[in-house]
Amino acid sequence: METYGREAEKTYFTPGRVNLIGEHIDYNGGLVMPCAVTLGTWLLLSPNNDNVIRFKSLNFPEEAAFELKPSYQKTGPEWFNYPLGVFNELLKDHKIPTGLDMLFFGNIPIGSGLSSSASIEVAMAYALNDYFNLGLEKIQIPLLAQKVENEFIGVNCGIMDQFAVAFGETDKAIVLNCDTLKYKIVDCNLGEYSLAIINTNKPRKLAESKYNERVAECQTALADLNKEITLHNLCELNADKFALHSHLITDQTVLKRATHVIKENDRVNLAAKALNAGELQEFGRLMYASHQSLKDLYEVTGEELDTVVDFCADYEHVIGARMTGAGFGGCAIALLKKGQEEDFAKQLTDYYVERIGYPAAIYISEIGNGASEI
Repeated sequence: METYGREAEKTYFTPGRVNLIGEHIDYNGGLVMPCAVTLGTWLLLSPNNDNVIRFKSLNFPEEAAFELKPSYQKTGPEWFNYPLGVFNELLKDHKIPTGLDMLFFGNIPIGSGLSSSASIEVAMAYALNDYFNLGLEKIQIPLLAQKVENEFIGVNCGIMDQFAVAFGETDKAIVLNCDTLKYKIVDCNLGEYSLAIINTNKPRKLAESKYNERVAECQTALADLNKEITLHNLCELNADKFALHSHLITDQTVLKRATHVIKENDRVNLAAKALNAGELQEFGRLMYASHQSLKDLYEVTGEELDTVVDFCADYEHVIGARMTGAGFGGCAIALLKKGQEEDFAKQLTDYYVERIGYPAAIYISEIGNGASEI
C-alpha cells in the first residue's frame, strides 16, 4: 500500500452485481435473480496509532481523514460518504478500537447500474466485521449496508444489490424474495458462454423520476385489485389468478404495468427451473421475453438499450439478452459464446455508433464470489 508508505495488513474484495432476470419486481414483493460478477471493489487496510480513519481511492481524487468519534454525518456527494456511513452505523452498537488507513480500488464502471455503491458499502462492513471480530452474522451485513444507503446517503433502494454482492457464489445465481428475504441458490454454470455486460453510456437522467412513477402506478394497480381480493403486494398473484381479477384495473397504462410485474415474477421461477436443468437456451429465451415486456408493457428501456438487445437478437453467438437495472440507460447483459468476444465488441460497436452516435462500453465477466478476504 504505497499510498500510506507501508504494506497493507488485510485485503478484501467485494463484487458488483447484475440482475439476470426479475426487473422492477423488488418493490412489488416478488422474486429477483441477481448474481455477483467478477468486476468489483478491492479494499486494503492497516491500523494506525493516530485515532484517525483515512479514506483514499485510486478511482477518485477526493480523499478524507476523520478523527475516530462516536458518530458521523454525510458531508456531501463524495464517494467516501459510503464507507463513512458504514462506520457511523457500526459505531451505534460496536466499538472500533483503532484508527485505520484504507485504500479503495474498483473496476466497476461508475453510474452503470452494476452497484458500485453497494460494493463499497458491503466491502467496508465485511472488512470491519472481519478485522475487529464484531460478530455480525452474514445476513446483517447487506441489511446494514442497505440502511446506510437509505438513511445516511438518502437513497431509497431495496435490498437486492447489497444482498447479491454479499451472498454471491461462483457459477450460482440467487433467487431472492424481496418481501421476506428468503432465498435459494440456483446453479448458473454458463458453460461455453460468458456474461457480456454492455454499458449504453447514456446518462440516466430519467431513471429516478420514471422509477417513482412506476412505483406509484403499481400501487394504483394494487389498490384496484384490493377492491375484490386482499393482497399485500402484486406478486402474490400468478398470471392465472391475475387474469381472473385484472378487470378491476380500468386504466390501461396501469394494467400494462401490473401485467409486466405478474408475468416477470413468473419468468423468474421458470428461469430458475431452466438453469437448474442446464437449459441455457430456454433461459436465454426468457431473457429476451423479459426485455420485450420491459419495453412494451413497463416502458423503461429506451432507444439505447433496445439497440443493444436488437443487435444481440440477430448475432448468432448470443443466446439471450436483456436490459438490467432500472432502465432508461445503464446496462444490458447478454449470454455470449466464449471466443467471440472481439468480434462481438467490434460488430456491436459499429452497429451502436451508427444508430446512437457514440460507442457503448463492453465488459466480459464470469459469475463470481461474494464479499471475501483475499
